[in-house]
Amino acid sequence: MASESESSNAVPHPHHPYGTETLTHIAVDYRPEACRHEPHAGEIHVTYDHRHRGRDGSRWRSRRRFLPGSAVAATIRAPAGDTSGLNYNLYLSSLECSRDMDEIDFEFLGHDKRAVQTNYHVQGGGGREQIHPLPFDSSDDFHHYAIAWDAKAIEWRVDGELIRREERHEGEPWPEKPMYLYASVWDASDIDEGRWTGKYHGRDAPYVCSYKDVVVPTIAFSVEEEEERQDAGAGDAPAAVMEQEEGAVAIAPAAGGDAATAAVVEEEADAVAIAP
Repeated sequence: MASESESSNAVPHPHHPYGTETLTHIAVDYRPEACRHEPHAGEIHVTYDHRHRGRDGSRWRSRRRFLPGSAVAATIRAPAGDTSGLNYNLYLSSLECSRDMDEIDFEFLGHDKRAVQTNYHVQGGGGREQIHPLPFDSSDDFHHYAIAWDAKAIEWRVDGELIRREERHEGEPWPEKPMYLYASVWDASDIDEGRWTGKYHGRDAPYVCSYKDVVVPTIAFSVEEEEERQDAGAGDAPAAVMEQEEGAVAIAPAAGGDAATAAVVEEEADAVAIAP
């Protein structure tokens, strides 16, 4: 079936018989002027600057949702300077802002650039946060972050090192919905009175979070954005959520696909790691 990039981009992996491929097509949910996509260089840059009028930051996502049973990854350089108050991230979500979303996260909390938070949500319920110290300042250079998930386990890796593994236990809720890959930069300083990401100072604005070498599963599940909106009334979330404030802006056209074929996924090995 057709997917988001040419089949020649597929990279085989021992735990992912379908491999991963370069993400070449994205959509921007709000403020496209703050998201610069350079597909030929394989880079995406998101800027946060409180000094303009209107909404700050930006959020990009894949044009398609992906089934459990594979992995996503990106090399990320966090914004430089005093980033207190900001949240910058890489995460999977069945639909951002939906009350019953499934989600798997890497979140960087701006007051501490030597740590990263992981979490996952099922049917809108989270509360599974863990903070992981990093042996580096995440803004000094690019580092590799990967999430792999299937029906049995979720793994989070940084520079190839496993930092967390969650295994499914009988009777416990588990993220099973097809999910988009998202990333954003936003001011989270009003959450928990600033205790989560710190108070926003903004002394080093503008802040730029850079993503490169983004890879996604080769098997795509969802339909194109416009078709998703048409089906929103019967889907995972209300149409108002699908429109996402200012409307999603396609940065590059997505290829067509056969969702029925995409929905067939073979069960994979217990290990769900992806190499950097």
